[in-house]
Amino acid sequence: MKNILVTVDFDKGEELIIEKAYQMAKAFGSKLWLMHIAAPDPDFVGYDVGPEYIRESRASELRKEHRLIQQYSEALKNRGVDTEGLLVQGATIEMIIEESKKLNVDLIIAGHHDHGFLYKAFVGSVSGEIIKKSKIPVLIVPLD
Repeated sequence: MKNILVTVDFDKGEELIIEKAYQMAKAFGSKLWLMHIAAPDPDFVGYDVGPEYIRESRASELRKEHRLIQQYSEALKNRGVDTEGLLVQGATIEMIIEESKKLNVDLIIAGHHDHGFLYKAFVGSVSGEIIKKSKIPVLIVPLD
């Protein structure tokens, strides 16, 4: 296992996922790719971006997410693991699958939040979709 992709959603529990990834990387001498998928730009999904304050707010949010992923990456580097942080915009599942192929990933680590029936019926489960669509082994870390 030379390359491990770790998905981070900043929804809570990312420290647990990152710690599990650290343990795996140390055990196998792997490189970690910490990746956060940011929502696509509004114009990409068919909406106008609106007034400038909306664009500035979105840019500020992206800068914050980028800083966070870089901080996690630096902390892992300081602990002796080769790590890179990635902030990618797009559709979550598709970007995880696409980036895992590009990076020649051997394992994907993702978290799983337990949600109720209605949430699952209307929104679905990211971790479940990764398992369905990935040809790469997936490790799911329960977060609840």
